[in-house]
Formats: sequence, C-alpha cells, structure tokens
Amino acid sequence: MTSFIISDLHLDESRPALTRAFFDFLHGQAAGAKALYILGDFFEVWIGDDDDAPLAQEVARQLKVYADKGTAVFLMHGNRDFLLGEDYAERCGATLLPDPSLAKLGGEQVLLMHGDSLCTRDLEYMAFRQQARNPQWQQALLAKPLEERRQIAAQIRAASKSMNSNKAEDIMDVTPEEVAAVMRKFGVQTLVHGHTHRPARHQLEIDGNPAQRIVLGDWGKLGWCIRANENGLELLHWPAAS
Repeated sequence: MTSFIISDLHLDESRPALTRAFFDFLHGQAAGAKALYILGDFFEVWIGDDDDAPLAQEVARQLKVYADKGTAVFLMHGNRDFLLGEDYAERCGATLLPDPSLAKLGGEQVLLMHGDSLCTRDLEYMAFRQQARNPQWQQALLAKPLEERRQIAAQIRAASKSMNSNKAEDIMDVTPEEVAAVMRKFGVQTLVHGHTHRPARHQLEIDGNPAQRIVLGDWGKLGWCIRANENGLELLHWPAAS
C-alpha cells in the first residue's frame, strides 16, 4: 500500500489555484492511498477552529470525503497553523499528529516533523515558537473575537516577513547537530520534514551509520510530495498552480 507525505501548502483565500491543485492531488495522485500525512503549514494562517472562512469549510469537506473512502489522514502543526485543533481535525476526518512522530513507511520507521524546531540558530523564531506553543498564550488568543484574531495574524505575518528578510540564509535552515540529536533520540535512519522550503534528499552519517534527511518543498508553481511504498520513499514534484 502506498502512503503520501506533504507539507507547506500554505492554503489561502488569495490563492485559489493552489487550493484546486491540492484537491486535484487528493482525488487524483493520492486517491486510494493507505495514509496521507500533512506535516504542517497546511494553511497560510490559522486563527482557530471557529474560523468561518469558506476556504476552511471546503478543505474540511474535501478531506472528509477523501478520508471516508478509506485513507487515514494525519495533520501535524506547523508554525503557521499551530492553533489547529481537534474540532477541525474531526471535521476533516483526520487525526492530529504530535511533532515529532514515528510512522512505518517504506519498510522502516521514519521520523516525521514539521521542521521548525530543528532551526535552533534562529533565536528570534525559537523564542516566538516557545511562546506560541504555550497553552495559556493560545487560550488567551483564541478568546479574542475572530476579526481581532485576523488582524493579529496579519501583524505577525508582516513582522515575520520583515525579520526574515534580514536573516542569513543558514540561520533559517536546520541545525545539523539538532538533526543528528533528534534522529539519535528516536533511533531512526530517515527523517522527513518541511518548513525550510528547500526540497532535497540529504545523505548523512550518524554514529558511523548511513542516514538520510528528506525535505519536502512548499507548494506554488510546483506541488511536492513523498510517495512511500515497498520501494522506499520517493520525493516527487509536478506542475501545480501558477
């Protein structure tokens, strides 16, 4: 049985072609799969499960139809959609997946992560991440009216874009020592993640043993996925949305 892994679609009302590309993938290439893993930043921004935007409703409907046909769907939080909760996952027919998580894929135990926690050299972001994953901070934010949350989300995105434009490229990539540490902790030879928007397959050596880190790409002009079956894990891309 074949499973698929995707990440960083950044679905947004302003990019309808991208949403159509995802639905085409869901009901085409990924139809009939054993499992679909979505490793964070599924949405460009998520302000709470009570969001009444048409995009959120239609994505939930399409995923539920897909899941009801027999595919297990898993959602992992990213740095854009860390407020995604059990209520929305249930409406999608999906299961929320902790970051990191282990999954049996391609005949081996594979470690799945969003990838932002690996970027330890980005101290500003790591400080924000610690704050944003605090349950009390999240509860305070979710208690605000929807429209106020939309404004706060827009401010956070603008500040993030401004900060990132002044950061060195290597700071926003993963820290090799952190990659080795987390793979060693979970006892795996394969790590799959997104977040960095730098799709590639990296060959590693950890404690004298061969290992690999496979990075998913973000969706835009190209769609990206990993197809996992008895032949192993294959990183694929195709024309998606203009």
